[in-house]
Parts: sequence; C-alpha cells; structure tokens
Amino acid sequence: MDDTDWIGETFTSTVGWDHLERLVDIGNRMAGSDGERRAAEATRDALAAYARDARLSEFEIQGWERGDSAVHVDGSPVATQAHECIALPRSPSSEVTGELVDVGHGLPEDFEDADCEGQIVLARSDVPDWYDRYIHRREKYYLAVEAGAAGFIYRNHVEGVLPPTGSVGTAETPIGEIPAVGVASETGARLGRRYAGDDVALSVDCETPAATSQNVHAELGPDTDERLLVTSHVDAHDIAEGAMDNGAGTAMVVELARALAGREHELATRVEFVTFGAEEVGLVGSNRLAAHVAPDDVTAVLNLDGVVQGRTLKCFTHGFDALAAAAEDVADRFDHPISLTPEQGPHSDHWPFVRRGVPGYHVTSETGGEGRGWGHTHADTLDKLESRTFREQAVLLTELAVTLADGSVRADRKDPAEIAAALESQDLAEGMRITGDWPFDD
Repeated sequence: MDDTDWIGETFTSTVGWDHLERLVDIGNRMAGSDGERRAAEATRDALAAYARDARLSEFEIQGWERGDSAVHVDGSPVATQAHECIALPRSPSSEVTGELVDVGHGLPEDFEDADCEGQIVLARSDVPDWYDRYIHRREKYYLAVEAGAAGFIYRNHVEGVLPPTGSVGTAETPIGEIPAVGVASETGARLGRRYAGDDVALSVDCETPAATSQNVHAELGPDTDERLLVTSHVDAHDIAEGAMDNGAGTAMVVELARALAGREHELATRVEFVTFGAEEVGLVGSNRLAAHVAPDDVTAVLNLDGVVQGRTLKCFTHGFDALAAAAEDVADRFDHPISLTPEQGPHSDHWPFVRRGVPGYHVTSETGGEGRGWGHTHADTLDKLESRTFREQAVLLTELAVTLADGSVRADRKDPAEIAAALESQDLAEGMRITGDWPFDD
C-alpha cells in the first residue's frame, strides 16, 4: 500500500457509518437492556472482520426500567407527556409532595440561599456564562439531596420541548435518594412562573431489577503486554437513537479497526479496541476494566465520546503534554484543526484510567453550543450528523492512533496525586465530592 492509500480508503469507506446506522436502528440501548446487548454483539461482529479475539465480557449492574412520570398540582397534571417530563434513570420509584422551589441554575450558592427542606427543587441544566466551572447534573441533584429536598426537577435549557435525561445515583448507592425527573425548557418555565411557592406532587414509576451489561474487546498489532486502548461506549439512553451519544463513537472505533488493520505493520504495541457498556449509569464498564488492568500496561487511552457532532475534533488531554503534542502534530501534518484543552474531564470512559495516572484523551468535538445540546434528549438522532465529518475525523483519528502505537510517542504517567491537585485547581473536586465520585484519599 502506498503511504497515502489508506487516506483514500478511509475517506471512501462506509464501514463505520453503516455500523452507526445499525446501532441507531436497534432502538433502546439502555444499560442492561436487550438492545444494549444486541448493539454489543453487533459491534463484536463488526470488529471481528478486522481484529482478532473479538469477544464480550459480561458483568452485573443495577438495572433500571422506565415507567410513567408526572408533576401534578391540586391533583391535576401539569407535566405528564413524554415530550414534557421523563424520569431520570436510577431515580427511585416514589411519589412526593412539597413546595416548588426554583433554584435557578442550581449553583451551590443558589442552594445556600433557598429553603429546600422537604420541598421539590427545580434547577436548570446550564450554568451562567460568568460562572467559573461547569456543574454536572448529578452535582445539582446531590446538592438538592444535601439540602433535604424531597424531589428534584431538572429543567432543560435547550428549547424545543425536549426533556433531558441523565442518571442519578452513585457507585455505592446506584439508586438515587429522591425521585427525579427531567422536564422540557418550556415546561420548566411554566412550572417556575405559575407554581413556584405552591405545593406540587412529583411521581416516578420505574422498575429496578438486577441486570447485566458487557464490554466488547478486540485486538490488533503485536501481542505485547502494553497496549493502547481505543474506546467508546455502546450504551445510550432509552429515549432516543443515541446517534451522537455515543453511536458515532462506537462506529468510529469500528472504522479505526478497519483502517488500522491495513496499517498493522506500523504498530509497535498492541491496540485493544474496547466499547464499554453501562457508561451512562456511572462508567460501570470502564471502571470494571480499569480495576482489572495494571496501569503500567496501558500506554494511553484514546476515548471517543462525542465525535462527529461538530466538524472540528476537541481533545481533552488532562495535562499530558506528550498527548497534546501528538494531536497537534497530526493537525499540522493534515493542515486540519484539532482543538486542544489540557484540563481534566472526569465524565467519560477515559476517566477510570486517567485518575490512576494513565495518559488519556477524551475526544469529542466542537459544537459551538452550551452544554449537551441535543444530547440526552429525544433529538439525539442520526440526521444531526454528517458522513463527511465522520470520514474526515476517521482519517485524523487513524493517524493519531498509529502515532500513539508506533513507538514514536511516549507519554509519562502521572502520580494520581497530580491528577487530584489538577482537579482541585480547576474547582472540580468540590462537585466530585458531592456526587461521591472523588476517588482520592484526602
């Protein structure tokens, strides 16, 4: 093969995009569901065409199955339809009543200024432009729990009658402590305008069975103890197709396996492809693998979660200078922008490895919007993505994967204390402690 033939083959390949269509057509890929398993099996089979030892690794999880949810006032429904109000996964099944307290953006100081004891809290999904850090949904939920709230209503900031989803609960206590729903921006505005200070009833009906999920593995390159992990997550929330989050990432892993199979002779270390299960409910699959793999055996993690949403790739490099330099070099060679940020990003499957000091990227994309945009809503559908963008990013990510695996780049591991210090300096530690996600000894 000519040195550049692989570029044309990658840019004209339909393998990854076909797999993306296969995933979204499955429907519900919620962690622990039959759809998630079928998606994992389809991904295993797709990887098996290009890589060796394609297999599933099964594990137990806390299951959660959606029922009906609603907000009522004086016995009359004010938010019931699926396009207005949905339960947040791993909410407990419960019905509670209390005064509606609108805490705005749900900043820590908003909770300090409000009396939430025994009440129903309404919080927006975004943070104001002037605020110095992002506040995750689960942090707002657990601020409400700490404040003694009886229930939690999460209001989308994105217009379009799109209630947001996203899990609650912790690794120690997978089912959350108070019932929680997501409501559309318009529904939340109406609730706040008409009912703030009035008694409202919040109800969540769901089932919480025992369940199983699975990771998908396959390999290329020499059979070395050390390996580069190229990862994504195959599960998605049950309310949409999960095209952006994260069908595109898993389809990209399959495309990279196809492309790297043609460049296998360039690999100096093993490349292990892993598509994780149960990411959306607490990074369960990636935490499981990270606990069973020695950190010294992982040279780097290239985690794809949020690719293809925008045309320009965005890489969180977590302070690993060698990773930033490698991505910058690829961008220069192809005269194609890649956005780089050195900050910590503890919200995807790279994190169980990075927090142990393993060099890792979270690769997403620039969208120009605030927060998740269409993500975690009914609008996460295939029509939002472009095959052109998929192919361009596949070329860049193939080259980056080869660069990480051909022996030319060696990123030094960090002491976990360095990762903890970086989280502290970026004001992320406080929120992680609130949500039970702080993994370091203080």
